[in-house]
Amino acid sequence: MRNRVTYLLLVALVLLGCSRRQPAAVSDPRPSVYYWRTALQLDSTERDFVAQHHIGRAYVRYFDVVMRDGKPMPNATLSFDDTLPTGVEVVPTIFIVENCLRHDLSGLADKLVRRVLQMNETRDIAGVKQVQIDCDWTRQSMPACFALLREVHDLLHGHGMTLSATIRLHQLSMPAPPVDEGVLMVYNTGDMRVRNGRNPILDYRDVYPYLSQLRDYDLPLCAAYPVFGWRLLFRGTTFKAIVYDTPLADSTLYRRVDDQNYVVVGHSTLVESNSNATDEVHLDPGDSLHIVRPDAASILRVAQALEKERPGINSQVVIYHLDNQHLNHYNDQFYETLLHH
Repeated sequence: MRNRVTYLLLVALVLLGCSRRQPAAVSDPRPSVYYWRTALQLDSTERDFVAQHHIGRAYVRYFDVVMRDGKPMPNATLSFDDTLPTGVEVVPTIFIVENCLRHDLSGLADKLVRRVLQMNETRDIAGVKQVQIDCDWTRQSMPACFALLREVHDLLHGHGMTLSATIRLHQLSMPAPPVDEGVLMVYNTGDMRVRNGRNPILDYRDVYPYLSQLRDYDLPLCAAYPVFGWRLLFRGTTFKAIVYDTPLADSTLYRRVDDQNYVVVGHSTLVESNSNATDEVHLDPGDSLHIVRPDAASILRVAQALEKERPGINSQVVIYHLDNQHLNHYNDQFYETLLHH
């Protein structure tokens, strides 16, 4: 009798293992990009990239949600100065600053959905099937965030649309959000404030601890990989800011140390310290600029590791982001391998 019970238990365990559900990939996968600027305007390089690599979907930042006058409110709405190429599906994407989740969110879901619908109608954006919410929620803010996502999800379904969310690596240890699918953001994996020999945008050593959580994450997933760089400003070992549009060829302002490092010379200068040109920071003599950008081999190594752990996650790859200042740092073979493998 004991042998029979043991045998039945073993059979049950084998059947359970064989029937284990494989992690789901996203529906209708297409080579994709993020568009993360405040004005929709593509130049010839960006249009050529979309055509050459058969980009079929663009996650377009429509607006942010920030705290204003004590309430979470839409901000920095996208200016539609151009249109995307024909055949590229638009996924309106809303970035919600995490501290908004600590305040009263009543009525916010309806405001967000109405705003998206209005922008689509006003700008004649047809064929929208999905909206995405981008928010770096924590364990503390997760209940409020998930409640908001449920409301948005239900409202969108009433209009025949689905909801996706960005998923950061640290969120893999938490329950999956109540959305239809997710985009795993495989970048900004390190600490930009620390110069420790690791690339803060993407380093396999920073991704590795999360790989074991991928297979059992209960949400259809695709992955987004970085094709951008940062110019990190330091005073000694103290991080000051990310700076933009700095003329590194100007020898009156910078002394080149090597391809990745420059020293500020001359007089103190104000420069933009975010991509929206709303903040400035002083470049002071003796400060250093450290340029970081993940190389192609590192990106592909991480992509292969994710695919091995969760087959199908790269059925749709999303490039972050569509910007001619960064696209040309990688060659066509890299993009074909990453997007179409």
